[in-house]
Amino acid sequence: MILQNLPARLTEAADSAEALVARMKQATMARVSSEGRLDRRALDAEQHVAHGLAWAASYAETLRQTAAWAKALDAEGRLGEAEALPAQLLAFEYLSQLAGGVPMNQGETFRPGDLGLDAGDLAPIIERLRPGASQAVKTRIVALLEAARGRPSLEASGLDETLEQVRDQFHAFTNEKISPHAHGWHLRDELIPLPLIEELAELGVFGLTAPEAYGGSGLGKVAMCVVSEALSRGWIGTGSLGTRSEIAAELILVHGTDEQKQRFLPAIASGQIIPTAVFTEPEAGSDLGSLRTRAVRNGDAWQVTGAKTWITHAARADLMTLLVRTDPSSKDHRGLSMFLAEKPRGTVAAPFPAAGMDGGEIGVIGYRGMKEYEIAFDGFSVPHANLLGGQEGQGFSQLMATFESARIQTAARAIGVAQSALDLALDYALARRQFTQSIADFPRVANKLAYMAAEILGARRLAWFAAGTKDEGRRCDLEAGMAKLVAARVAWACADNAVQIHGGTGFAVEQPVSRVLADARILNIFEGAGEIQAQVIARRMLEGAN
Repeated sequence: MILQNLPARLTEAADSAEALVARMKQATMARVSSEGRLDRRALDAEQHVAHGLAWAASYAETLRQTAAWAKALDAEGRLGEAEALPAQLLAFEYLSQLAGGVPMNQGETFRPGDLGLDAGDLAPIIERLRPGASQAVKTRIVALLEAARGRPSLEASGLDETLEQVRDQFHAFTNEKISPHAHGWHLRDELIPLPLIEELAELGVFGLTAPEAYGGSGLGKVAMCVVSEALSRGWIGTGSLGTRSEIAAELILVHGTDEQKQRFLPAIASGQIIPTAVFTEPEAGSDLGSLRTRAVRNGDAWQVTGAKTWITHAARADLMTLLVRTDPSSKDHRGLSMFLAEKPRGTVAAPFPAAGMDGGEIGVIGYRGMKEYEIAFDGFSVPHANLLGGQEGQGFSQLMATFESARIQTAARAIGVAQSALDLALDYALARRQFTQSIADFPRVANKLAYMAAEILGARRLAWFAAGTKDEGRRCDLEAGMAKLVAARVAWACADNAVQIHGGTGFAVEQPVSRVLADARILNIFEGAGEIQAQVIARRMLEGAN
């Protein structure tokens, strides 16, 4: 059952959500402002409602972008059941949660009443949407999912012809070269095979958004989302390979000297150079301003001393984007500098064959394939010519400029993981029979599958909106943060429900769904933990508010 005049219904839901968020913002500002200005200490003290505001705003933006997508498809005569049914289910569920309580995680719920607000005015709109969330609708969504098996997604993408071709190409590549082998690589805790990396390089994964002048494809961030999702659907490790290249290339493109651009960008784009991001320290997770690893200049070189941790793909990497403190008198981000630190490629047996550098692997439950490392520097030498942009003290601001792209890409990875969870859950639910019928026929199973499809649809719309904003050259840290916040939660919820649908079978390590669950868990931690992400979103929303 498609609701009558659905695009208008979806727009009404988005309008209502945004009106509620506006009231939440005003009520939050009353608690965290002093003399009309945002008080950072008060914001910290009121994290529950401030983060609740961030979640509510992210839901509202998801509804807005879903409505805009549905309206565009309807204008083209392409809004069919596969698009309409999950979209209307999403609108009902998210608006109901905004009125009754948004789950920020499994144990924390934000309600309008936490700010002294009543969301009763949403009740009539929710009731108008309710028929679109009936059991019959959810059952029909499962039937549509079954019919769409093997396609990139249930719904029409709304992409242009070029990006549709890119999407189809990487979907087919993933099905052939990644998905059949991913669980074996995971169980054996192996690095992603180098021949596969070489194939991805030939397909242009590492230069996807780099300018053509430097050997890239210049396709933009929406293309990055499409490719990252497709690869992550096969295995999050392969979907994440491009992240470090994306960060390194953007750092160099925006801040590097002409010599640094000519020297590094073509090699990164071609896959000849594999970069890694070396930022995090044992006592400085999200608080990058408190980094202690230091570099001291000695003639034409800098000597690096200190410790780094949670460095992905570090052993195999050829280039480190290395954030260190070059001003020993500073105590915050103003003394940090970024280096393009070259190193020899290591192996499993000898991960760091470089003078002044040592380290070891950190065992992890998921997100394998590139491996995580801790690194100790003791007089590791970096040429002065490799100081990014030739400027000291600019490292923190240089890095901040890359967070938009990194968080958008993480959202895309999360959507790929969520889609993988749905794939596995659907296949199992259709094949598994209990009491003479497929378990997909049972309402509680069907409902899980339908809601997974609805949330994935919304998360995809939000991520592509953030990517499109970036492609237009506009600031999008708010949109990127929202996309990452929502998509990471959706990935975890989908993976958890997929295991539940598998029952005891899903708890077995030989089942791919157990890997997907482990992989999904990291998404709400790296590239800005959910709490940090919500804090950033809330601060951005409240800065300058009256």
